[in-house]
Amino acid sequence: MATSSVSKGCFVFVPSAKKKRTLSLVDRFTHGCEDAENSQTRFQIFQDLWDKIKTDSEALQDELYRHILDSLLDFTRKRSLARQRGDWASQMRASEIPTAALVLGVNVPDHDMAFQSLLELLQQSVTPFVTSLQAKECGALKHLMKRVLERLMGAAVDDDDDEDEEAVEPNRDQLRNKVYCSLATLCDWYDSKTKKSKTDALGKKRSSSSDDQQPPVVIIFKDLEAFNPNVLQDFILICSRYLERLPLMFIFGIATSPSTIQRMLPHSVSSLLCIELFQSLACTRHLSTVIDKFILTHRFPFKLNGKLMQVLMSIFLYHDFSVRNFIKGIQLALLEHFHSQPLSVLCCNKQEALLNVMKLSNSNLETIRHLPSFKRYVEKQESQDQVNLWTNDDHFKEVCQQLIKDLYKYHKNYYPVLRCLHTLTSSLPRYPLGKQLRELHVICLEKKVWENDDYHTAMKLLKMLAKDELVRLLQSCEGVLQLVKSKRMKAVVVRLKDLLTRFRQLDVSAEVPSCVDDAITSPVKDLQKKTDLFQLQKTLLEMNRSRRAKKLSPFEVLRNEAVEFIDNLVKSHLSPPESQALNEVCYYGSSATVRRHLNATPRTSIQAALSNPYYYLQNEILKTDDGTVSNAAPDICIAYKLHLECGRLVNLFDWLEAYSIVVSAADGNNPDSDAVGKVDEIKHARFIQAVSELEFLGFIKSTKQKTDHVARLTWGGC
Repeated sequence: MATSSVSKGCFVFVPSAKKKRTLSLVDRFTHGCEDAENSQTRFQIFQDLWDKIKTDSEALQDELYRHILDSLLDFTRKRSLARQRGDWASQMRASEIPTAALVLGVNVPDHDMAFQSLLELLQQSVTPFVTSLQAKECGALKHLMKRVLERLMGAAVDDDDDEDEEAVEPNRDQLRNKVYCSLATLCDWYDSKTKKSKTDALGKKRSSSSDDQQPPVVIIFKDLEAFNPNVLQDFILICSRYLERLPLMFIFGIATSPSTIQRMLPHSVSSLLCIELFQSLACTRHLSTVIDKFILTHRFPFKLNGKLMQVLMSIFLYHDFSVRNFIKGIQLALLEHFHSQPLSVLCCNKQEALLNVMKLSNSNLETIRHLPSFKRYVEKQESQDQVNLWTNDDHFKEVCQQLIKDLYKYHKNYYPVLRCLHTLTSSLPRYPLGKQLRELHVICLEKKVWENDDYHTAMKLLKMLAKDELVRLLQSCEGVLQLVKSKRMKAVVVRLKDLLTRFRQLDVSAEVPSCVDDAITSPVKDLQKKTDLFQLQKTLLEMNRSRRAKKLSPFEVLRNEAVEFIDNLVKSHLSPPESQALNEVCYYGSSATVRRHLNATPRTSIQAALSNPYYYLQNEILKTDDGTVSNAAPDICIAYKLHLECGRLVNLFDWLEAYSIVVSAADGNNPDSDAVGKVDEIKHARFIQAVSELEFLGFIKSTKQKTDHVARLTWGGC
């Protein structure tokens, strides 16, 4: 671009409007994707499964929270009707504010969705005047009041801080919309809103209810434990004064215990609240429902291996108890599987997978041939079949279709038998195979469960069950297996019904023959006589011999047969997934990748950044070969490296001198000049800032042992 003007001047050249190309979701998925040939199909399958997880998890959470949300809605309706009908003083003192203490548990990341559902339901069916507050935005009383008024009234609120600022003349619209930060303002606004609704209701039929003419004003405190107790006390005291004009209601979100209210509020303040307790569903039960929905079912094709299941469960049990984060872990594993595994194009429903087998490219077929599970399958075939599998692609695709069918049939039979085994063993003493179904599932994923010592213990305990308890457990297994529509399971159900029928036909009185009783009790009578040690030993041997010679009763024979039937059923259907050909299509097992994304280690990352700043900054000046830090590195990196050379206590003056020498070398000063090591004001300020940053990150702390020293909090070094 140029100009032909001779005179001097300033010329503006507007750049051409080039739209910045934004990558779509498909482009982001295919970027760096393994085997880009079928990446479009894989992305579509992945997107469908992702949407299914999201939709079903939200619906599941709404269903699980339905009971407690309905209870809260009934609570707000009853308190509102009591006030409107004049029963307010009879149910509580006039100065008491109806308060719902909602105990949600320590799974704090899940609370937002619960409160969002509660807020929407209250606005739809109880009152339009609902607001929610968080502790981080209510550090002082005026901030809390301002948030309440702004969110209820939808107008800007004038606070006292504006008086000290430079006076700026506002326009008329700002003056008209700005209100004073006081509950009296909220009362006037509420009266105007309810009077308007009353006048609108006069034109309607008399049959319409007038209960909604004065709806309550509901304030939700999401995280009660995090609020400043003094701020909360002052707000409650103020609200109690306006309760006659304003029908206020509180909902306290509690993560720990209801005693938090008594700990935060003195009796003079808590007595102003009419508290009713609401307990939510335990997060472990919520997790069990999610696992049943997305993992322990053959309808969801994507699977997790044993190590990855243990990683997600350990994060849940030992970190946050968050079901929401557990679902995010499943979604992350789903994304990684479809992005890194070219054969994930077959991880879909059976009919679609069979069609996709015929569309596989030659490279995909070679990938299948090199799968460990497929190699084990080929080794079991005859020599001619092995040659055909390696050379004939058409025959190879037909075999792959059959293997896909077998894999889906395996999953269809695996989960019902797993539930049956859990039903039989979950009530045994000390829970040899785990108390929860997910524990048994992890055991079955890792190895053959029947080779486990705990499994043999469980089978021995099953052979000691009473008739009524064993029949009850077998009936539960029958109910589980009847839901499976397959020929094999139908035959199992028929055999199970036959066993139950034979149990009902047993004659309990004929279980122990009288001759056996006489043989056992006769040596016992001999023990009651006076005898010597030799005679006692002889009698005990006879008793042991008689016990061994005892014939099993009909019930014991049938019980052993039933346990043997369950054992054969387990060995037939609960083999680990690695034994199935093409299991890599559905199973994802990179636990290290998921752990790195979900369970981050910020301390390690910070230390790596301070030790090797080139890794993050990618500046060639900072690149070093021997692991040392360049003198051109940021000040905090230099200070960190120097403090590693000190002992437990770091002398600040020596630290400053060493820092000044390193920084002077970076400035290009001659090492022999007097400027090297000289501390000026700029270097001193930079050093103080670096030390403050290290203290903020937790690498050092001040100490009272020596005034000019700091204590080092890191390992290693001197």
